[in-house]
Amino acid sequence: MADSLALETDVPLCVATLRYFDPGGAFAAAVTLAAGVPPPRPLGAAAGRGLVLAWLRPTETLALCDDGARLGELTRQLADVQGGHVVDLRGGLTALRLEGARVGDVLGRLGGFGIVPQPGEARRGRLAEVPVLALSLRAGEVRLVVDRALGPHLIEWTRATLADLGA
Repeated sequence: MADSLALETDVPLCVATLRYFDPGGAFAAAVTLAAGVPPPRPLGAAAGRGLVLAWLRPTETLALCDDGARLGELTRQLADVQGGHVVDLRGGLTALRLEGARVGDVLGRLGGFGIVPQPGEARRGRLAEVPVLALSLRAGEVRLVVDRALGPHLIEWTRATLADLGA
């Protein structure tokens, strides 16, 4: 992998949170059928059919995709399933994508190495003093999901950090 770093700030994002009472119950089973992958283990992230599932807490998973139709389909598939519900968060969050061999260095400078996810992980923490979900599906790529109102702040700090690193 090259030593370059790239920041993408206009990442398409449609998001819903999947909240359920029993991680082994009917709702989680329906999520598995609808997504093609089960709700992830703690700190996990997995790609399913047209979306990514990221662990938030023991009874909550974030569903992310770049297609509003896919999120609508997931919502319809889970609408009548007992034991959980879908909360549409479209418009409330924004995403950035960092790629390159030194992604960990960037995140470390922005807030600490504890938030740096390995492939298949989703970690929550603070970067540039704002709460962020960092998730990775493959080596050298991290998506940062942040409250939309805080997105410009995180983008500017990330750009400044990339400049400091000579990227």
